[in-house]
Amino acid sequence: MRSFDTLLTDLNGGVLLVTLNREDKLNALNKTVISELNEVMDEVYQNPEIKGVIITGSGPKAFAAGADIAEFKGLDAAEGKALARRGHDTFNKIELSPKPVIAAVNGFALGGGCELAMACHIRIAAENAKFGQPEVNLGLIPGYGGTQRMVQLIGKGKALELLMTADVIDAPTAHTLGLVNHVVPAAELISHATAMINKIASKAPVAITQVIRSVYAHFKDGMDGFEAEISLFGQCVSTEDFVEGTTAFMEKRKANFKGK
Repeated sequence: MRSFDTLLTDLNGGVLLVTLNREDKLNALNKTVISELNEVMDEVYQNPEIKGVIITGSGPKAFAAGADIAEFKGLDAAEGKALARRGHDTFNKIELSPKPVIAAVNGFALGGGCELAMACHIRIAAENAKFGQPEVNLGLIPGYGGTQRMVQLIGKGKALELLMTADVIDAPTAHTLGLVNHVVPAAELISHATAMINKIASKAPVAITQVIRSVYAHFKDGMDGFEAEISLFGQCVSTEDFVEGTTAFMEKRKANFKGK
């Protein structure tokens, strides 16, 4: 994997750690970050050595404290729409990744940073993490999927409250609402995320991919999630992993999945 201008990447034991590397800007998401995240996800899709991804931010203060507002000034409506579209394309690629993607949220996850975390399959927060969508303070709405994913994660009523008040919530509150899966001490953040990736990676890879596809079918316009589950279940039973998993179960041994 090549070197990036705004990201650090480290592949270790099948776990790809992606670190947003703009600490002096609190890891704000500019056009380059979005483009490079998109490129990283292409590698995730294609590289069989990658079993899962952890996305985090550099430094102790921020996961990503929003989009880079300096890039918004002077945009007309068409340019604003194009900017949002690029963010959606990248975040959709994260959300639909066939391999697990975990957000390890270390500090502020505001605006685009909160949207990035919500695009990941699982969110693990350090105790000092903060979440919010403050766009209305700038005369904007979230542009990278925040109005949709927040509703999916915490429900319409509370999502509308947070989106309209621009309130920032702490990690325990985010956990209570269902915005994050776990809250851990900052020193344990990456190790906890790594352990979860490894746990998921020990399961049948094809089945993990089909779980992701089936769950997100529920939220896709024009798709019947139940019918998607039926179809994907049918695909699973024709795989080598299914044969291995059921055989291992009957023989009372650990399965050796091949992802086929």
